[in-house]
Amino acid sequence: MPQSFSHINQHGDAHMVDVSEKLITTREAKAEAFVLMNVETLNMIIAGKHHKGDVFATARIAGIQAAKKTWELIPLCHPLLLTKIEINIEADTDNHRVRIESICRVNGQTGVEMEALVAVSVAALTIYDMCKAVQKNMVITQVRLLSKTGGKSGSFTAK
Repeated sequence: MPQSFSHINQHGDAHMVDVSEKLITTREAKAEAFVLMNVETLNMIIAGKHHKGDVFATARIAGIQAAKKTWELIPLCHPLLLTKIEINIEADTDNHRVRIESICRVNGQTGVEMEALVAVSVAALTIYDMCKAVQKNMVITQVRLLSKTGGKSGSFTAK
Protein backbone atom coordinates (compact mmCIF):
# COMPACT_ATOMS: atom_id res chain seq x y z
CA MET A 1 0.00 0.00 0.00
CA PRO A 2 1.49 3.39 -0.95
CA GLN A 3 2.40 5.81 1.81
CA SER A 4 0.06 8.79 2.08
CA PHE A 5 1.08 12.40 2.67
CA SER A 6 0.57 13.28 6.31
CA HIS A 7 -0.26 16.93 5.59
CA ILE A 8 -3.12 16.15 3.18
CA ASN A 9 -6.53 15.25 4.62
CA GLN A 10 -9.13 12.89 3.12
CA HIS A 11 -10.52 15.78 1.02
CA GLY A 12 -7.11 16.60 -0.49
CA ASP A 13 -6.72 19.79 1.56
CA ALA A 14 -3.45 20.79 3.21
CA HIS A 15 -3.64 20.78 7.01
CA MET A 16 -1.40 20.81 10.04
CA VAL A 17 -0.99 17.33 11.51
CA ASP A 18 -2.46 16.84 14.99
CA VAL A 19 0.44 15.57 17.13
CA SER A 20 -1.36 15.78 20.48
CA GLU A 21 -1.56 11.98 20.83
CA LYS A 22 2.07 11.36 19.85
CA LEU A 23 4.61 10.41 22.50
CA ILE A 24 7.21 12.93 23.58
CA THR A 25 10.56 11.50 22.50
CA THR A 26 14.01 12.88 21.82
CA ARG A 27 14.25 13.61 18.12
CA GLU A 28 17.32 14.73 16.21
CA ALA A 29 18.00 15.61 12.59
CA LYS A 30 21.15 16.47 10.65
CA ALA A 31 21.23 18.25 7.30
CA GLU A 32 23.88 19.64 4.97
CA ALA A 33 24.31 22.12 2.14
CA PHE A 34 27.23 23.27 0.02
CA VAL A 35 28.12 26.66 -1.44
CA LEU A 36 30.33 26.37 -4.53
CA MET A 37 32.56 29.37 -5.24
CA ASN A 38 35.77 30.53 -6.87
CA VAL A 39 38.99 29.76 -5.05
CA GLU A 40 39.63 33.50 -4.63
CA THR A 41 36.30 34.00 -2.87
CA LEU A 42 36.90 31.04 -0.57
CA ASN A 43 40.43 32.21 0.24
CA MET A 44 39.12 35.69 1.09
CA ILE A 45 36.63 34.16 3.55
CA ILE A 46 39.24 31.89 5.12
CA ALA A 47 41.73 34.75 5.50
CA GLY A 48 39.08 36.90 7.19
CA LYS A 49 39.54 39.63 4.56
CA HIS A 50 35.84 40.10 3.77
CA HIS A 51 34.80 43.74 4.23
CA LYS A 52 31.49 42.70 5.86
CA GLY A 53 33.19 40.72 8.62
CA ASP A 54 33.34 37.06 9.64
CA VAL A 55 31.29 35.27 7.00
CA PHE A 56 31.16 31.91 8.79
CA ALA A 57 30.20 33.40 12.17
CA THR A 58 27.40 35.42 10.56
CA ALA A 59 26.14 32.38 8.63
CA ARG A 60 26.23 30.25 11.80
CA ILE A 61 24.06 32.77 13.70
CA ALA A 62 21.69 33.05 10.73
CA GLY A 63 21.30 29.26 10.63
CA ILE A 64 20.52 29.12 14.34
CA GLN A 65 17.95 31.91 14.03
CA ALA A 66 16.38 30.22 11.00
CA ALA A 67 15.96 26.88 12.78
CA LYS A 68 14.10 28.65 15.60
CA LYS A 69 11.79 30.38 13.10
CA THR A 70 11.04 27.40 10.85
CA TRP A 71 7.42 27.24 12.01
CA GLU A 72 6.98 30.85 10.81
CA LEU A 73 8.42 30.07 7.36
CA ILE A 74 7.02 26.64 6.51
CA PRO A 75 3.22 26.84 6.76
CA LEU A 76 2.43 23.41 8.22
CA CYS A 77 5.34 23.10 10.67
CA HIS A 78 4.70 23.10 14.41
CA PRO A 79 6.47 25.59 16.69
CA LEU A 80 9.11 23.63 18.59
CA LEU A 81 11.10 24.26 21.74
CA LEU A 82 14.44 23.20 20.29
CA THR A 83 16.92 21.91 22.84
CA LYS A 84 19.92 22.01 20.51
CA ILE A 85 20.88 23.80 17.33
CA GLU A 86 24.43 23.35 16.09
CA ILE A 87 25.76 24.75 12.83
CA ASN A 88 29.16 23.58 11.61
CA ILE A 89 30.77 25.33 8.66
CA GLU A 90 33.99 24.21 7.02
CA ALA A 91 35.95 25.29 4.00
CA ASP A 92 36.65 22.54 1.47
CA THR A 93 39.57 24.12 -0.39
CA ASP A 94 40.15 21.09 -2.63
CA ASN A 95 36.67 21.47 -4.12
CA HIS A 96 36.31 25.27 -3.81
CA ARG A 97 33.24 25.07 -1.62
CA VAL A 98 31.89 25.54 1.85
CA ARG A 99 30.10 22.70 3.61
CA ILE A 100 27.41 23.55 6.14
CA GLU A 101 25.98 20.96 8.54
CA SER A 102 23.22 21.46 11.07
CA ILE A 103 22.15 19.35 14.01
CA CYS A 104 18.78 20.06 15.60
CA ARG A 105 17.29 18.29 18.62
CA VAL A 106 14.01 18.46 20.51
CA ASN A 107 12.15 16.52 23.17
CA GLY A 108 8.78 16.65 21.51
CA GLN A 109 5.94 15.13 19.57
CA THR A 110 7.18 15.87 16.05
CA GLY A 111 10.48 15.74 14.23
CA VAL A 112 13.08 18.42 13.51
CA GLU A 113 13.97 17.58 9.92
CA MET A 114 12.59 20.85 8.58
CA GLU A 115 14.44 22.88 11.21
CA ALA A 116 17.73 21.22 10.21
CA LEU A 117 17.06 21.83 6.51
CA VAL A 118 16.00 25.44 7.00
CA ALA A 119 19.10 26.06 9.12
CA VAL A 120 21.56 24.95 6.41
CA SER A 121 19.57 26.70 3.70
CA VAL A 122 19.60 30.07 5.45
CA ALA A 123 23.25 29.69 6.45
CA ALA A 124 24.08 29.04 2.77
CA LEU A 125 21.98 32.01 1.67
CA THR A 126 23.78 34.19 4.20
CA ILE A 127 27.16 33.18 2.78
CA TYR A 128 25.84 34.01 -0.69
CA ASP A 129 24.47 37.36 0.49
CA MET A 130 27.70 38.37 2.17
CA CYS A 131 29.85 37.36 -0.82
CA LYS A 132 27.68 38.32 -3.79
CA ALA A 133 29.51 41.63 -4.27
CA VAL A 134 32.68 39.60 -4.90
CA GLN A 135 31.10 36.71 -6.83
CA LYS A 136 27.54 36.49 -8.13
CA ASN A 137 27.75 33.03 -9.71
CA MET A 138 28.14 31.02 -6.50
CA VAL A 139 25.94 27.93 -6.40
CA ILE A 140 24.06 26.57 -3.40
CA THR A 141 23.72 22.83 -3.85
CA GLN A 142 22.97 19.49 -2.21
CA VAL A 143 20.63 20.71 0.49
CA ARG A 144 19.60 17.41 2.02
CA LEU A 145 18.67 15.54 5.15
CA LEU A 146 21.57 13.42 6.38
CA SER A 147 19.84 11.62 9.21
CA LYS A 148 16.98 11.66 11.68
CA THR A 149 16.26 9.73 14.83
CA GLY A 150 13.31 9.44 17.17
CA GLY A 151 9.59 9.24 16.74
CA LYS A 152 7.26 6.62 15.36
CA SER A 153 8.92 6.41 11.92
CA GLY A 154 12.29 5.54 13.49
CA SER A 155 15.71 6.36 12.13
CA PHE A 156 16.86 7.44 8.68
CA THR A 157 20.38 7.82 7.35
CA ALA A 158 21.13 9.09 3.83
CA LYS A 159 23.22 6.89 1.66
